[in-house]
Amino acid sequence: MYTLAMDTSNQAMSVAVMHDTTLMAETTINHKKTHSEQLLPTIKTLLAAAELRPQQLDRIVVADGPGSYTGIRIAVTTAKTLAYTLQKTLVGVSSLAVLAAGVTGTKALIVPVMDARRQNVFAGGYQWIDDTLTNVIADAHLPLTQLLKEVQVLKQPVIFVGADVVKFAPDIRATLGAQAGFADALSAYPQARRLAVLGQHAKPVSVFDFVPRYLRLTEAESTWLQTHHDEGHEPYVEKV
Repeated sequence: MYTLAMDTSNQAMSVAVMHDTTLMAETTINHKKTHSEQLLPTIKTLLAAAELRPQQLDRIVVADGPGSYTGIRIAVTTAKTLAYTLQKTLVGVSSLAVLAAGVTGTKALIVPVMDARRQNVFAGGYQWIDDTLTNVIADAHLPLTQLLKEVQVLKQPVIFVGADVVKFAPDIRATLGAQAGFADALSAYPQARRLAVLGQHAKPVSVFDFVPRYLRLTEAESTWLQTHHDEGHEPYVEKV
């Protein structure tokens, strides 16, 4: 199976082309250019490096959130367009699962974390069970303090991962002490090769019904709902 995987859900962008579990080409860019400028040229370059035509792909895998609203939409829209025009299967994988997959060789609880602003985070809990990355705590948007309390009661080793973990490290250490560990710096960024492998075992979705997992309302949608709470309405912000 030839797989194209892409993740633009946060600052770093990662794209990979895989043949089954063999990496053919991969690029990760952690630079302040917009993903909209980089994604399609990167896909074109990687397919050329892998000596593949787009029509030879079998599956398109995309990190579908949570993360940056704009970033998520760029990859999801691109993935849906490619899957539809090329008539290939489409799979969505949690952006948090992609981060967790970069932490291997441990039985500890893996907690990927993304900054959601105002002392809130996007986070979930994952563990390797029988060599399979398993979501044991559902991805959620929640206050950091709540996340740490929920992890603390588990009384088991925890490894935090993600580029935003460094800013929360003092609070994590203050609450969890020796219970908390931290992944190395390189693991803090998404690796599209991991995304591709996760997507190879996931169930394909309908291009027409597939929407990102934002896990929270946009600020505009929240404001609108606060002033229209008594009215019936369709979603204020149309999802991709």
